[in-house]
Amino acid sequence: MNTSRLLGRAATVTAVVAGTLVLAVPAFAHVEVESETAQALATNATVTFTAEAESTTAGLAKFQVVLPEGIAPADVALADAPAGWTLAATPDGFTVGGPALAPGKDAVYKITIKQLPNADELVFKTLETYSDGRIDRWIELPKAGTEPEHPAPTLKLAAAAPGATPIGTPSAAPSAATSAASAAATPSASASASASAVPSVPGTPGGAPSVTASPGVTATASTGGSSSAAPIAIGAAVVVVLAAGGAWWWRRKRTGAG
Repeated sequence: MNTSRLLGRAATVTAVVAGTLVLAVPAFAHVEVESETAQALATNATVTFTAEAESTTAGLAKFQVVLPEGIAPADVALADAPAGWTLAATPDGFTVGGPALAPGKDAVYKITIKQLPNADELVFKTLETYSDGRIDRWIELPKAGTEPEHPAPTLKLAAAAPGATPIGTPSAAPSAATSAASAAATPSASASASASAVPSVPGTPGGAPSVTASPGVTATASTGGSSSAAPIAIGAAVVVVLAAGGAWWWRRKRTGAG
């Protein structure tokens, strides 16, 4: 076997192997997402989306994105985009678009996210619209280890930095001891209301009458009517007796004199 035949067979084998490898490699996503701060709980993270144009007759004009859990539409702002493109919030994400790009021109835009959630990956399901009305849906997720035909753009996140916390985490509630001390130092609302409801009485210290009475005063107030009536009755009886005695003595004296 001469050298030329050997080289020919080697070239044929190489071509077959290369073709097999190409067929084995899954298709790349036509909408990709990446970030230089792809880390959980990262703040003010810039995320870049790249969409590969597939049409030779129409240009990319709009993208509609569903945000992953943990990112609110209000936390997203447009950082960079093709000329004339704007971002608008939707109930579950955002849209970005504007004048259609030239046919065959890839679209690249960037958004800034206030804070990335504490997750391992973020899935941004995307619908891309061409100027002729064609819509490609990049919303599929891998199943059983197989790559879908239209995979959703997915951003892998590194673990959160030590000490990183979600923005807006409420501060710790005051301790029980602090609450008790505060309650002891502050007069109760009911006591204040009762004090303010007492009418002012002239000549009384503090403008309010004392609401505490000793047992003796209470008893006197309760039985004052019967105690004062007894001396009056006794006095009236003594007067009657004296008057009767005086009348008897005067009559007897006149009888003796006559």
